[in-house]
Amino acid sequence: MVSLEPSGPWSRERADEFLTQTTIPLRLSCRTPAGDPWMLSLWYEWDIENTELRCATSADADVVRFLRAHDDVAFEVSTNDPPYRGVRGRGTASVEPDAEKTVLRRLIGRYLGDDETPLTKRLLSPDRDEVSIRIRPTKLHTWDYTSRM
Repeated sequence: MVSLEPSGPWSRERADEFLTQTTIPLRLSCRTPAGDPWMLSLWYEWDIENTELRCATSADADVVRFLRAHDDVAFEVSTNDPPYRGVRGRGTASVEPDAEKTVLRRLIGRYLGDDETPLTKRLLSPDRDEVSIRIRPTKLHTWDYTSRM
């Protein structure tokens, strides 16, 4: 396991637990090729052993072009309802082909379950080219306002 101790109230183990168990989409901040800020939400999985986040998206999504131009990113996974808590950080992102949709299939199971929804069928369509986005954090920060709320 890569050692990356977060700042804030949580230990690395608590941050790992939160990122593994929480199924709120990750908010990803990056820059366009022109250098303008851009933010989007993506499903994610947390790989504890490699200390990295993985997301999936269509190969022709704007964010793919953006990340290929500038690989530095910021991200946040935080609760939407009180008590507010979460993990944020920064790092670098890489885009890799995922012809078998391996990451996407795991994310569908994580966020939707194994049911055959219209969204699942559209996402797994043979006509859709898929990529994975690998985010390697260089900084993690946690917060937890449970005691204030």
